[in-house]
Amino acid sequence: MKVGSDKLENVERALSHIRQAVADQKPTVVALPECFNSPYGTKYFAEYAESIPGGYTTMQLSQIAKELNIYVVGGTIPERDPNDVKMLYNTCTVWSPCGELIAKHRKMHLFDIDVKGGVRFKESDVLTGGSEFTTFQLDNTFKIGVGICYDIRFEEMARIYRNNGCDMLIYPAAFNMTTGPLHWELLQRARANDLQLYVATISPARDPNFEYVAWGHSMVVDPWGKVVITAKESEEIIYADIDMTLNEKVRAQIPVSKQRRIDLYETLYDQRY
Repeated sequence: MKVGSDKLENVERALSHIRQAVADQKPTVVALPECFNSPYGTKYFAEYAESIPGGYTTMQLSQIAKELNIYVVGGTIPERDPNDVKMLYNTCTVWSPCGELIAKHRKMHLFDIDVKGGVRFKESDVLTGGSEFTTFQLDNTFKIGVGICYDIRFEEMARIYRNNGCDMLIYPAAFNMTTGPLHWELLQRARANDLQLYVATISPARDPNFEYVAWGHSMVVDPWGKVVITAKESEEIIYADIDMTLNEKVRAQIPVSKQRRIDLYETLYDQRY
């Protein structure tokens, strides 16, 4: 979806697209892009930040999930910590068909890069990184892990989700015109192929008039590493049917999870957090 400078218009646009998606295909899950209520940029985060779940944006997400009886992966918004107003996070919320907040993921890995001749960005100037892994289940049968944008570059994080029984990873994300052409599809197919699960990414539409120009191309990749569907760079709703049996079929045919030499190496979650 296109994201402008007016928060209320952004939220209304998101709600409109959700209603359209449900009217067209009656999906179980609808997902929004990273920073869907705010322009993506460090100078905007404090202005657009809200508390979760009490802020305007998340109240609207709760209501639409309940109204339409769907799961909503609410992209991300800048979150202000109610216990410390100076603390800001880039946060994804997940809402049940009852309108209940069932998961909240704060972006773990902050986007601090400086590509010579390309893009320079430093989220850590204003944001704090999260420290919790985030999963939710669809009707207790299909487990989904949540990451945000730059999180996808860290295979260890995705591996822990896989070890924890996830069938799919969802990343609201906003790659740019430097990293998008090089790594957007590559990283999704790598995570899907290595871990033998579905990967979905949801991007804002490209707007060349903004300082940070998103690559676009929201995408779903299956456990074979095959692209199921991809959007273009412009505003678009894409739909994918998820075969809940495909993960196990792929894992049975190429049983890498059983062949890993965990006597020699292993990826572990630090339980201190």
